Amino acid sequence: MSPVEFQPHVLLAGAGLGGLAAAVAMLRSGIDVDLYEQAPNLGEVGAGVQISSNGTAVLFALGLEEAVRHHGVLVSDKEIRLWNTGQTWSLFKRDGIPAGGRFKYPMFMMHRRDLHAMLVDAVRKLKPDAIHLAHKVTHFEQQGSEVHLHFENRSSAKGNVLVGADGLHSLVREQLFGKARAEFTGQVVWRGLVPMDMLPKDQRRLIGTNWVGPQAHVTCYPLQRGKLFNFVGQVDRTDWLVESWVTEGTTEECLADFPGWHEDVHRMIRCAPKLFKWALFLRETLPQWSVGRVTLLGDSCHAMLPYLGQGANMALEDGLVLARCIAQWPSDPELALQRYMAVRIDRTRRIVEASAAMAGTFHNKAMADAEGAQRYIDAQWNGEQVRARYDWIYGYDPTTVSI
Repeated sequence: MSPVEFQPHVLLAGAGLGGLAAAVAMLRSGIDVDLYEQAPNLGEVGAGVQISSNGTAVLFALGLEEAVRHHGVLVSDKEIRLWNTGQTWSLFKRDGIPAGGRFKYPMFMMHRRDLHAMLVDAVRKLKPDAIHLAHKVTHFEQQGSEVHLHFENRSSAKGNVLVGADGLHSLVREQLFGKARAEFTGQVVWRGLVPMDMLPKDQRRLIGTNWVGPQAHVTCYPLQRGKLFNFVGQVDRTDWLVESWVTEGTTEECLADFPGWHEDVHRMIRCAPKLFKWALFLRETLPQWSVGRVTLLGDSCHAMLPYLGQGANMALEDGLVLARCIAQWPSDPELALQRYMAVRIDRTRRIVEASAAMAGTFHNKAMADAEGAQRYIDAQWNGEQVRARYDWIYGYDPTTVSI
């Protein structure tokens, strides 16, 4: 086989959203892949995820438009509501951004489990045995044109490229660049899924809402064709430092974090069958992702705070752009990985920084009273500010961006 005809075999450490999206994109381009997932079973923890137009572009390009439209909720608007009075401002209605508006693709609200499952199905349709469970990475070695990946179960795999899609606590990143330093933000997140039929009719609208206040905010939106309502509450709090997504809290503790908040918010908290809490940590961005034939993807290289709803979207973008680069330079994987990093690193760093800065926008003392809140909303959430904040994110098309 001549060098021009060479097709690399890609190993992906991690079968989360980004790793699966990369696998689907590569398999559709004729690139062989194998995914190695440390969990013994496939499934996605968490609850809702907002797929904005830039992420929808990836899913549609992967042939998943029908599944996305079936499982996703196409909200009719997004709103800002004041924490104590419930006063409401339409965020996007005039421009129709949730439905697409001036962007090519619409925004969908989805359950992470549904999105994960459709990506798993897409991988298995293209290569039934591509996903290997109960394979926790211990280390890797680069040997000439090969990468050797070793697992806790004493097995190993070899390929021509390794992609670390193994999340916040990435072992691939740690071997490449050392342990990431994480800084506590002073914020704690609550999440829960509320059965829609437990809410009164005026709360069952297919609307996404950001409740904003002096020291906390709440993001909520419908999931699973309106059967569930996703609740995420972020509060300034320094007494909880556990980062796990699966630590359960109590209704009483959650209510105590939102004193004086509107009854609509308290009702969502009371109606959630389970509530989970975790501390938010910010990790430093990396100046590079790729070394030789090894690179990183998603949270392993650019973990971000959830204030712009872009964590999952960035992982999807990474996966598609990485696949495009490898397909463009199949006989030179090192060049392909360098091009991938060059295309992605500045955009993701900017979004990490913008997400962190949004904490002060959502939580601001100016919103302690109605008069101050009106001035603040007029200044921070007017049409010009909304476009400046979101257009550069949503208008990005990873299917056509120059590589």
